[in-house]
Amino acid sequence: MRILAISDIHGCYDEFNQLLSDVQYNPDKDKLILLGDYVDRGLRSREVIEQVMELRDEGAITLRGNHDQMMLDAILLDTDEVNSRWIRNGARHTIESYCGADFFEGEMDRARYNEGKAYIKKKFEHHLSFLDTLALYYETDTHIFVHAGINPGVDDWKLQPHHDFIWIRDPFYNYPTGLNKTVVFGHTPAMNLHDSEGIWFCEEGDKIGIDGACVYGKQLNCLEITEEQEYRTHIVRFMHNDVNVEEEQ
Repeated sequence: MRILAISDIHGCYDEFNQLLSDVQYNPDKDKLILLGDYVDRGLRSREVIEQVMELRDEGAITLRGNHDQMMLDAILLDTDEVNSRWIRNGARHTIESYCGADFFEGEMDRARYNEGKAYIKKKFEHHLSFLDTLALYYETDTHIFVHAGINPGVDDWKLQPHHDFIWIRDPFYNYPTGLNKTVVFGHTPAMNLHDSEGIWFCEEGDKIGIDGACVYGKQLNCLEITEEQEYRTHIVRFMHNDVNVEEEQ
């Protein structure tokens, strides 16, 4: 059975479906592993979550990303800190995907923002329940799949803080993992690792970064791992030029 890994879809519904079509994904023959960040910044987060839930029911592995956690925290915890973080990092497009493209009619004021959250909480509780069940990692005999990475300073990576699984950057990708398995991750755009949006294969062979920064106008990547443990890459370029996004804060 081949493995197909995709990360950081960020509401890019059309690109995601095109990529699944291009690789001829078949749940009976393939293991699809999604590394999180289904929402925010792109235009169709709601539809992406709906599809990811269906794919999970067909056998796909669905992992948790920091944006999925931000959405969940903002709606369920509703503190100033988590609300501010989500607003800075793409809440508007996600709320509009649930409530309508013209929901805010201009600037996103806090009252309207709260109305949007309340609507999602009431009408899409099943989406929130799904996000709350997302795993932090998936492990095979040869690979570890995770949204952000593994903290090399923690003796047992499985016991690292949950925050590291979905947020870690530099301490992970700039240092050897010390593991005998290759870590496949998203979160940090590949172009920040090797000046290309294509999949990054670490020279030491212990890390593979697959985030193609699709929602930033680049591409959605898929890493294929064949039954013979060979790597193949597949890409779909960003299709919608009307999305204006900013760097993560």
